[in-house]
Amino acid sequence: MSSLKQIRRRIAGVRSTAQITRAMKMVAAAKLKKAQQNDEKARPYAWKLREVIASLAAHSGTERHALLAVRDPSRIGIVTVTSDRGLCGSFNVNICRRTQKVLDEFQDRDVELFTIGRKGNDFFRKRSVPIYRHFPGVFQELNFGQAVAVGSAITELYISGGFDRIYLVYNEFKNAVQQLIICEHLLPVEPHAGLTAWRSVDYIYEPSPSGVLDKLLPMHVNIQIWRVMLESYAAEQGARMTAMDNATDNAEELSDALTLQYNKARQAAITKELLEIVGGAEGLK
Repeated sequence: MSSLKQIRRRIAGVRSTAQITRAMKMVAAAKLKKAQQNDEKARPYAWKLREVIASLAAHSGTERHALLAVRDPSRIGIVTVTSDRGLCGSFNVNICRRTQKVLDEFQDRDVELFTIGRKGNDFFRKRSVPIYRHFPGVFQELNFGQAVAVGSAITELYISGGFDRIYLVYNEFKNAVQQLIICEHLLPVEPHAGLTAWRSVDYIYEPSPSGVLDKLLPMHVNIQIWRVMLESYAAEQGARMTAMDNATDNAEELSDALTLQYNKARQAAITKELLEIVGGAEGLK
């Protein structure tokens, strides 16, 4: 049985850990509120832009943009979005596992990764998975400029023929306790299947549908990357808040169990001392 001093040290350590996890939960909750607001603002714009792209692609005829060109997917790029920090439960592990499944699905192709977030980059480097490019520090100062940098790099690679297809793997934010892992087709840009009714409407485009596409398609890629970053960041804070809440509850339960163990050990020590005193007194008689 552990000594009373050892048990006291464990109780103090567990209580200190509970204070840290409780503070981290509060910080994550504050960040989650702001991240959720930003995500909810970006979603409608991203979805509406898809509708506009669908209409333009339907009226562009044979003058299709390079980002709409469908090629034989001999070389595939997968953009996997994880966090830079841990202590968020299975958030990063689930993303990495899903990315590995996608890699296994295309094992007969030339597949390389684009990693956003340090955890995913470390995970796949340890497993010798080819990483074409890593985008560090994105979530340290999350802004639209970061999304433009990532989107522009991926767009240039696709237009130049470096990659024939690009996928996104990320956590979509649902609520504080639920995130949905999404594997989404990014390039080539595909008009939304549910918007075929737009084809029957004859719009006038200036200067031309293809000219408007030249401006909107790169913007579309940047916006989708930005939306994915916001989704992932909000999901990360939700996962961290839940993980820290569970850790705090576990620490409090462990503290109660150790306190009970301490009291039992203390009572046993007192009883032993009393028995020794009584035995000594009887011996003196």
